[in-house]
Amino acid sequence: MIFRFLILSDESEDFKREIKIDADATFLDFFHAIIAATGFSDKEMASFFICDDNWRKKQEFTLVEMDTSSDEDSLTMQESVLSDYLEDEKQKLLFVFDYLTERAFYIELSEIIPGKNLKAPVCSVSQGEAPQQTAHFEEVKTDSGGLDTGENFYGDESFDINELDKEGFEGLDDLSVETDSDDLY
Repeated sequence: MIFRFLILSDESEDFKREIKIDADATFLDFFHAIIAATGFSDKEMASFFICDDNWRKKQEFTLVEMDTSSDEDSLTMQESVLSDYLEDEKQKLLFVFDYLTERAFYIELSEIIPGKNLKAPVCSVSQGEAPQQTAHFEEVKTDSGGLDTGENFYGDESFDINELDKEGFEGLDDLSVETDSDDLY
């Protein structure tokens, strides 16, 4: 059985990739097919998320084992076979390729082709330029509202640091912490 996926980006209207891959391939195989089709580096962290119809993330497949304390199992791309988790056409996935800014591709399982197999994934449609894999900080828009660090920073105009009660902080004067400025960066 072959899965045909449509991959789109909300950053680039003309970007479109279609990848055909064997249903018995792993999410890692799919990862490598996307990397090859976009020219991205395979050295960056990435995850697939199975989503509901409203693109809400449900189940994550990570590139490397993540030590999480949640009740959910940590699933890796290498150990997860596509057909074990995807069974319906129109199934939605997110491929988060930039963890820092949560940038992702929107993926839809557009067709399931029974009775056929593929030895290797194929990019059957390649339109437009892929967005940059990682955003540069200069390009990331931030809220320019700023943080008020003036007199009202602590919530009281008459705040005086010298009024702090030292009772709960006894013994802290005796602590000395040696740091080497080179260790800070």
